[in-house]
Amino acid sequence: MSQVLNSLPSYLQADHLGPWGIFLQQVDRVTPYLGDLSRWVETLTRPKRILIVDVPIQMDDGRIAHFEGYRVQHNTSRGPGKGGVRFHQDVTLSEVMALSAWMSIKNAAVNVPFGGAKGGIRVDPRQLSRGELERVTRRYTSEIGLIIGPTKDIPAPDVNTNEQVMAWMMDTYSMNVGENATGVVTGKPIDLGGSLGRREATGRGVFTVGQEAAARIGLELKGARVAVQGFGNVGGVAARLFAEAGARVVAVQDHAGTVYQDSGLDLAALQAHVQRQGSVLDFPGAQAVSQDSFWDVDCDILIPAALEQQITASNAHRIRARLVIEGANGPTTPQADDILHERGVLVLPDVIANAGGVTVSYFEWVQDFSSFFWSEDEINARLIKIMRDAFAAVWQVASEHQVSLRTATFIIACQRILRARDLRGLYP
Repeated sequence: MSQVLNSLPSYLQADHLGPWGIFLQQVDRVTPYLGDLSRWVETLTRPKRILIVDVPIQMDDGRIAHFEGYRVQHNTSRGPGKGGVRFHQDVTLSEVMALSAWMSIKNAAVNVPFGGAKGGIRVDPRQLSRGELERVTRRYTSEIGLIIGPTKDIPAPDVNTNEQVMAWMMDTYSMNVGENATGVVTGKPIDLGGSLGRREATGRGVFTVGQEAAARIGLELKGARVAVQGFGNVGGVAARLFAEAGARVVAVQDHAGTVYQDSGLDLAALQAHVQRQGSVLDFPGAQAVSQDSFWDVDCDILIPAALEQQITASNAHRIRARLVIEGANGPTTPQADDILHERGVLVLPDVIANAGGVTVSYFEWVQDFSSFFWSEDEINARLIKIMRDAFAAVWQVASEHQVSLRTATFIIACQRILRARDLRGLYP
């Protein structure tokens, strides 16, 4: 990683790069395949814009609390920034930088006209009342309002944020600019200009590319055993769609517990349990196993759909799946990637596998501009076509260059980003 380390900005430490370091390694791996465009590769290793803000609010008990917020715009050569906002107590600048960069790759991989961006606040939303959560959201939106907008940078939901948070963000931005700006965020409630199909889009995309990959390696979905880490919008929807295709979801893990049932979990009952209890923990229709034992589950398809850096060099050798579909962003480290490749495990990388969400966010953005809305069937059909076409292109490049699907996705995406950079040139 010597080439990219030489271009490290002063606010990062070479010996503690965090998730950003993973992205830099991925850029290093793709550089030899970029040809003449490699002269622009350092563009990818330096985010275009980073905003760090203080988010002060008055708590319900009268105290003034301060939270640290970020918005990073990695690249905007192909269009306005696009990426989610996460509320989590462990969010770091390195993490948000990496997530913004993966959004650049993801948007280019499915060829939607966006650059990459990401945001976050270092806060545990579970410790906030609804009023405090609204005040945090509105103050953060006001602080980053300088750089977001329907033609600048369009936030969306991510970890611990949802349609309600997007509604507050849209309203705050609209009040500050003095006009109704529905296109400033995506993932909004339907009543405020949200798109049908958006809530399930990421999980549907995971299933769509998983179905395509399984067919290419001769893995029959009917009867296939699936293990899912994370049971929210992504993991829960993907699990349901795989089950509807005849697969058996044998294990589910979330932040509080892991449940296993060899004959297949009753997903409807599990979902109802999670809505009541907040976790899969103590679900009566399955066997409870330790969190670490999840990686030993005998399965055909593994879907990490929680947080980043879950599959590492320490557990990659334990995974029994033939196919890993990354529903989360950055769940597999480069070292684990190599181990899985050597063991013959096919990894469908996040930058293509979970791009369904941003694809339908693009549809929502277009619908908001035109004030003309499509049916859910139209949305899903367009999503499936884009995901299948993108996967086919990635599979072809991987075959041509004999590289992993991740590197193939980066080849396609980086060529598109850097070609746009090259065509635009430098100003002034």
